[in-house]
Amino acid sequence: MEREPNWDPGVKKYFVKILNSVALGLFWMMAAATAGIYYELAWRGNKPLIYNILYYAGLIISLFFLLRYLRKIWKEKEKAP
Repeated sequence: MEREPNWDPGVKKYFVKILNSVALGLFWMMAAATAGIYYELAWRGNKPLIYNILYYAGLIISLFFLLRYLRKIWKEKEKAP
């Protein structure tokens, strides 16, 4: 990793973690909203109920894996240089 003037490496790693967490969270929300609105899976329409159930089950499962990944990222120990 390159050393940049006026940047502490620890602060830079922390800032990257924050940006990655926000970006992944926003990506998950946009994907969920797009699938729910564009494909009309978020509400009961003329489609069978199983599509709604699968959509919400997929949201819950993907949220679980996203939170698990973020927890793993934030629990990583800093490696000494």
